[in-house]
Amino acid sequence: MVVAMPTPRRLNRDQFFALIAEMDPADLRKALWTLYWRGGAPVRERIEDLIEPDRVKVRTEAANRAPDAGLVLAEVTEFAALARSGSYLAGDRRVSPKERSQWRHTFRRLTQSAQEALRGEEVETAASAVTVMVELACETKSYDYFRSDDPVEAARFVVSDAVAATWARRRDAYGADRMIEQAAMELVRWESRYGWTRGGDGWVSERERSLASVLAGFLTVPDLWTTAAGDYLNSLDRIAAGGSGRRQHGRDREERAGNLREWNALLIDRLAGSEDEELLDRLVTHPALAGPELTFVQARLAYHRDDLENARDLVRQCLKLLPGHRNFLDFAAELDEELPPRAARRT
Repeated sequence: MVVAMPTPRRLNRDQFFALIAEMDPADLRKALWTLYWRGGAPVRERIEDLIEPDRVKVRTEAANRAPDAGLVLAEVTEFAALARSGSYLAGDRRVSPKERSQWRHTFRRLTQSAQEALRGEEVETAASAVTVMVELACETKSYDYFRSDDPVEAARFVVSDAVAATWARRRDAYGADRMIEQAAMELVRWESRYGWTRGGDGWVSERERSLASVLAGFLTVPDLWTTAAGDYLNSLDRIAAGGSGRRQHGRDREERAGNLREWNALLIDRLAGSEDEELLDRLVTHPALAGPELTFVQARLAYHRDDLENARDLVRQCLKLLPGHRNFLDFAAELDEELPPRAARRT
């Protein structure tokens, strides 16, 4: 048999006031002290707010104050260095076992602190802190720094939101031109066609945006598109001028072209037929890009210039290499192009 427990008694407002009206001030102070001393932190803070009203203003100001950007940068730099050295995987004395198991909370706290520091006056220091965490997130897609199948998802880090906040703060602090110059370099370095998680699905992926769409949101007038295109091409020039090495390998150039697919398409759509169309001639032959994705950019430009025969030839080349590529197939259909046999089987 189940025995019903008595419902705890709870006084209403009138009952409570009636009872304490009979108490003398000393007993009231003792009761309040007992509640304050033995109660939880929220209760103590509430009592402190009642007896010291000025504390509310002080606490509110402290909560709204941006963290010290220099301290945040130092902390995120140390965290990233420890992660890259394998300290969160192996038995490194610099990281305790407890901290190794709670790395995702540290990661999340630091990304939040870096973004909160953007509210302060040390804009570039705070932006540097965000940069450290973004680059660490980009690396975790390929390298195991933590015990997790998907570190960015586990840490709940939406890279595109952090980048958007940084670009917005730079624009407000320095103006659009300077922001766009920096954003163009970071777009080339950080853009990822499938996002920044390993799995491509989950809580984080649902909230991610491409950096191309983020930057496009800041380009509210045609002149800013021209500025962005020029700065973007200059960023690619610096990569191409880097000489021999990993960045010049064909695979890296092809991967870069794939990551920047959306941005390149936006530039074609915005600048084709404009007074600044010559910038697109630099884009479609740029040595920092390669592969079928670059050929596809050439096809799109040819289409905008009404050179349909060349556009069809170029899209055929794309489909021979990647017959199942959805963008290539859709563009071929738009051109009424007969698909190669392998591509036709994919439709």
